[in-house]
Amino acid sequence: MEDRGCFKYNGVNEGEEERKGGHGIPKVSMVPLIFLIFYEVSGGPFGIEDSVKAAGPLLAIVGFLLFALIWSVPEALITAEMGTMFPENGGYVVWVSSALGPFWGFQQGWAKWISGVIDNALYPVLFLDYVKSSIPALGGGLPRTFAVLILTVALTYMNYRGLTIVGWVAVFLGVFSLLPFFVMGLIAIPRIEPSRWLEMDLSNVNWSLYLNTLFWNLNYWDSISTLAGEVENPKRTLPKALSYALVLVVGGYLYPLITCTAALPVVRESWTDGYFSDVAKILGGFWLHSWIQAAAALSNMGNFVTEMSSDSYQLLGMAERGMLPEFFAKRSRHGTPLVGILFSAFGVVLLSWMSFQEIIAAENYLYCFGMILEFIAFIKLRMTHPNTSRPYRIPLGTVGAVLMIIPPAILIIVVMALASFKVMAVSILAVLIGFALQPSLVYVEKKRWLRFSVSEDLPELPDSSPVADGDETVPLVI
Repeated sequence: MEDRGCFKYNGVNEGEEERKGGHGIPKVSMVPLIFLIFYEVSGGPFGIEDSVKAAGPLLAIVGFLLFALIWSVPEALITAEMGTMFPENGGYVVWVSSALGPFWGFQQGWAKWISGVIDNALYPVLFLDYVKSSIPALGGGLPRTFAVLILTVALTYMNYRGLTIVGWVAVFLGVFSLLPFFVMGLIAIPRIEPSRWLEMDLSNVNWSLYLNTLFWNLNYWDSISTLAGEVENPKRTLPKALSYALVLVVGGYLYPLITCTAALPVVRESWTDGYFSDVAKILGGFWLHSWIQAAAALSNMGNFVTEMSSDSYQLLGMAERGMLPEFFAKRSRHGTPLVGILFSAFGVVLLSWMSFQEIIAAENYLYCFGMILEFIAFIKLRMTHPNTSRPYRIPLGTVGAVLMIIPPAILIIVVMALASFKVMAVSILAVLIGFALQPSLVYVEKKRWLRFSVSEDLPELPDSSPVADGDETVPLVI
């Protein structure tokens, strides 16, 4: 009889069979995966302008460097280790379920899905903020509302057509969106005055806006884990793609910040979302201004489709683990999670009325709740299952792993403490809904009002209960 402490993922191999899933759809390869991660996290320097408005050039530049080190690197490393340990579409939901049990796994999924949907509601808003200078009618009212609806429907259809299509579209959009910033930086170099980098006024810093802007632009590395079941050979591909994407994201932020803040006198009040297109007009003329606006529009499309992919495949992964009704696991003829896509699109439309800053603050708060659970799960699995096969393992022991997550944990506490009462109240209410929703779904399953099932292709998860003194930790073979 097979040991219940051991489990093996079927279909995660290195041969031809790995290039297609059980549903016959080609899996995502290295280059598209890099740009999917790029768009999950960033999509380019659109939206980073508020960091200059909040704190000035010096703190903006230093902030992106420090946040990358204390937040992005640990999160990417944990995603690489846990994503290769559990290469399935449940992603971080499965990590938390394995360590803390199905109740907390569901809370992780609920908080992260709500956070992701809130995040996705931002991209039509950000897109319209960039184009309203060219089309003033899109600045508000019914035209803006209809524009949000049209964008949401069109991009939702792209997700329906398949993840491989989304991946290669992300490659094209990523290259197109970064190129104008590279050109703008070259034009800016002769006008650079290094003294402008040192401008700082600690008595006039909006710390809440500053931290939320940095946090929003450098998080969501773990979102790619909900697509792990769709990736070609994730045990090798995922860690490499995360490292390449990290360089691409951080470089994509620092390059325009360093060049543009020193090329022009900094008027902090002007540095709001969409301001890079104004900088482009000053430095290069109308042609560069138009290119930046087009890049912003396309980049936000890339952000939208990749975030929706992550959100919808997460729901599929939760259904495959029996946490959601079975109909969430049904795939379209293109291999995509149709019900998850529709649910995510509906959530975007409901939340599209929120402002840019409200969206960032609300999603950050819920995201922080989910990250706390991830950190706990990561450390607990290191302690309870130290001999588990991890295709990628962070080269630190348990003590080193704990020390690694202390700085981001402190950052989480600071971000949550700086939230406004409105954001805090709405976020806590969302968490409480999750607390009620999970036992309600268990009751629905018990009454057989809806059908729940665990996919036969997935192994049984390890026991989440603590290892008693004297008990031997059973190695998990993946």
